[in-house]
Amino acid sequence: MNLTAKKRCKDINNPPHPGEILLEDVVPALGITITEMARRLGFARETFSRILHGHAPVSPDLAVRLERAGVSTAQLWLSMQSAYDLWQAEHREQPVIERFARID
Repeated sequence: MNLTAKKRCKDINNPPHPGEILLEDVVPALGITITEMARRLGFARETFSRILHGHAPVSPDLAVRLERAGVSTAQLWLSMQSAYDLWQAEHREQPVIERFARID
């Protein structure tokens, strides 16, 4: 079991940032550098690095490019990003919200 899979099993409710999956699983499996992967996907290395380190989201454009490069599906990458974003939002402090009256 690889490092990312172990992290997922450790806290299944806190999904990893999809950039972490790219950094720890995909880049090593491809046997290329981050710089080369960024170039081949058409991203600046700095931008791609921000995604890999969880400082920027996997965008729909990146998801489509990953799919076209043969790295899973765009839907999977966007689903992982959505799960990560939702978990983060649910666990950050939010204002008190009054429920709306029921609409029939």
